[in-house]
Amino acid sequence: MTSPESQAPVGRAQRTLNILMAACLAVMALAVFINVVLRYGFGSGIAASEELSRLLFVWMVFIGATAAYPAGEHMAFTGLVGLLRDRPAAFMAMTVLIRLLVILGSSLVAWGAWQQVVVGMGSRSVVLSYPTALLPLPALLCSAAIALMALRQLLVGEPLDLGHAHEAE
Repeated sequence: MTSPESQAPVGRAQRTLNILMAACLAVMALAVFINVVLRYGFGSGIAASEELSRLLFVWMVFIGATAAYPAGEHMAFTGLVGLLRDRPAAFMAMTVLIRLLVILGSSLVAWGAWQQVVVGMGSRSVVLSYPTALLPLPALLCSAAIALMALRQLLVGEPLDLGHAHEAE
């Protein structure tokens, strides 16, 4: 069982990520709403609205993916692993394998995203003129964060959360 002190940073981080996602969504909704009103009401819109919405959507998705990992909200296939619950050694071996696969997958995504960030450093977006490296950057940050969280779980020996068993989709 963890103490409330060790859970406090996770709670603050989760709240911060939720606030960032809400801010992205609010700015996106406002930009699209204003653009729709201007286009249908006055015959012209704001060109930057679409580009801003696209950039914020990408950031919001990856912030959400980062926030979902420690909360155990990513899709989990616990049916087969749950069968090993009565065999602690096999369950722990499967936990280690799953954590290693998460680290590997996240590392591969981070590497590919880093390559895209490097490519994007030399170019700018058409309308807002921001560095296009800002589009793949959230994928890099998200996958690096998930890999680090999985590594921490692996090092401390945190067992898999099988709490998804009651959620059938």
